[in-house]
Amino acid sequence: MWWGGGIIEIFTYIIQSLNNETFYTGISNSPSKRVTEHNRGKLSYTAVRRPWKLVYKKRHNSYGEVRKHEKLLKKKNKKYKKYLAEKWAASSVG
Repeated sequence: MWWGGGIIEIFTYIIQSLNNETFYTGISNSPSKRVTEHNRGKLSYTAVRRPWKLVYKKRHNSYGEVRKHEKLLKKKNKKYKKYLAEKWAASSVG
């Protein structure tokens, strides 16, 4: 994907609060860095639910694609997000 003259990756991501299992879905070109920002209290919604851990991410090839996927994920329930997190964790092992 071209962004500002260079090629970058862009991701949808899901983080989970370690306090109450709340999920938050977002878009970032660096999900790991974004989790750090969430854990520093940079965003009001996530600041009160810290700490957070990254439980899912998916790479996309266009901004339109990533926005569409984010919108879909935000409509999904907690059970579905837990399923994605478990599937992603299993595929990341090893």
